[in-house]
Amino acid sequence: MQDTAKFWDGIAEKYAKSPIKDMDAYTYTLERTRSHLSGKDRVLELGCGSGSTALLLAPGVGEITASDVSPGMIAVGQRKAGAEGVKNIRFVAADVHDAALDDGPYDAVLAFNMLHLLTDLPKALDRVNHLLKPGGLFISKTICRPVAGSGWTRERMFLTFMMGVLPLMQLVGKAPFVRIGHIAELEAAVMKAGFEIIETGNHPAQPPRRFIVARKIRT
Repeated sequence: MQDTAKFWDGIAEKYAKSPIKDMDAYTYTLERTRSHLSGKDRVLELGCGSGSTALLLAPGVGEITASDVSPGMIAVGQRKAGAEGVKNIRFVAADVHDAALDDGPYDAVLAFNMLHLLTDLPKALDRVNHLLKPGGLFISKTICRPVAGSGWTRERMFLTFMMGVLPLMQLVGKAPFVRIGHIAELEAAVMKAGFEIIETGNHPAQPPRRFIVARKIRT
């Protein structure tokens, strides 16, 4: 965790200023997420980054805990919350397994663009299950491998980067751990962790960012 936190700390300010690459896909995902939340919900976001999404969702929920492994990202989020006057948000420097997140159970746990950064996805999903109340929602969005036949050039470029360029960047500390799997693999892991998937979609379509809404049905 320390090395991962150090990487994200180093780019926190730059990351916070980076524009969203696909605003239409982001906006649609945000609206779909809002549709599953209510004004009294206690929400936890994992991997909140600089807090942009948590701050946008905060007005529509009871309270939200925004967590990230990077203290640098958390500092940016706290600064933004103060500037915007958002009072029902708590920023915590923690990973999914940290005891600082144990003040649940939560009505919903969110994980946007971070599941592919986890070294042990099944263990993390079990932890999410533990943090949720019975019937609670796990809402995530995760980059996955391109669908076969979706466009050879784009697929080849993606796989070349993942298999060739990314490992070199990681070797010199310019990239964090990343493991990008197939959609079916991701959804199987979510269901195995005790969830029923109730909504899915790819936003954007290629490479697919798989949006999943899953309800806790067993511990």
